[in-house]
Amino acid sequence: MAEVSYVKASRVFPGNPPVRAVDELSLEVADGEFLVLVGPSGSGKSTALRMLAGLEDVDEGAINIGGKDVTNVPPKGRDIAMVFQSYALYPHMTVAENMGFALKLRGVNKAEIKDKVAEAAKMLDLTKYLDRKPKALSGGQRQRVAMGRAIVREPSVFLMDEPLSNLDAKLRVETRANIAALQQRLGTTTIYVTHDQVEAMTMGHRVAVLKDGILQQCDTPRALYDRPANAFVAGFIGSPAMNLKTVPLTAEGAKLDGIVVPLSRSSLDAASGEHLSEVTFGIRPEALALVPSGEQGMEMTVELVEELGADALVHGAVKIGDSSERFVVRVDGRTPPSLGQAVKVAVRDATEIHLFHPETGARLEN
Repeated sequence: MAEVSYVKASRVFPGNPPVRAVDELSLEVADGEFLVLVGPSGSGKSTALRMLAGLEDVDEGAINIGGKDVTNVPPKGRDIAMVFQSYALYPHMTVAENMGFALKLRGVNKAEIKDKVAEAAKMLDLTKYLDRKPKALSGGQRQRVAMGRAIVREPSVFLMDEPLSNLDAKLRVETRANIAALQQRLGTTTIYVTHDQVEAMTMGHRVAVLKDGILQQCDTPRALYDRPANAFVAGFIGSPAMNLKTVPLTAEGAKLDGIVVPLSRSSLDAASGEHLSEVTFGIRPEALALVPSGEQGMEMTVELVEELGADALVHGAVKIGDSSERFVVRVDGRTPPSLGQAVKVAVRDATEIHLFHPETGARLEN
């Protein structure tokens, strides 16, 4: 096992202007930690992983594994094992041969290879498939074989690049739970790349959010959800996404649909310190509630209802200034409003309000 660190590491692709795919990434991954790199397409997460694997150059800065600078060390000298999206199994080899091939190349004796493969196969519920070829396996089974091939090598670090992307939704949920449990059992430092924030939130000890090659925030899933560092993280983490709207500011709070939502003194002071007349107001769908028509709230016309079983997502337009803005509210799935119905929406808990700078997106203290 080993800790990993990116020290202002950058990958710059030539062009006019040059493209900084990863821009001065500084990140510490503890020994035995499961860290997830997440971000939209083009955020630099896979490039960052490939830099660690030695498959991409590090143009600036350094990368350390186990306290050793591996910036210029070839991939085979880094003691890492990588699991790809595409499985990359040899079609002419059996499951057992695929899993033990790296050990065979190292010159490990047959008896030891057999023992290690058998142990990994038992861990991954692959014992009865050891004599099969990959074409006789399902997608989930092939992914487990790719995992087994990495496990038998007993590396210091596991690197996983969107390994579940080719699986159907049900199998993806099942397999991500298996990977998380397996990592906890093995205790191997793992860095996992995904574009799926639900996957990131349910698997990682910590999650690092990237955008345009720049690290936005790295923290526990709970901290990212409760206290996003900026509007991008706020909108990216959470499903469905946080409602983020730029609204006018008064001396008492944020003005939405003719009503003023009270804000804490610290929030108002932070906005005042930045000389702001408006703020980006953030509230999660589950922090909003439908209220009776006689109570104070924002008027919303229901435009879409997504029934999800236990709950439902209600989409509708709320007037802010001279324009209408779409809000999403999570409600009880047994009694959702109907399409076209006029409802009133209120903030359930003022402590759930998030405020951000309307231009920089940085969090305002609250």
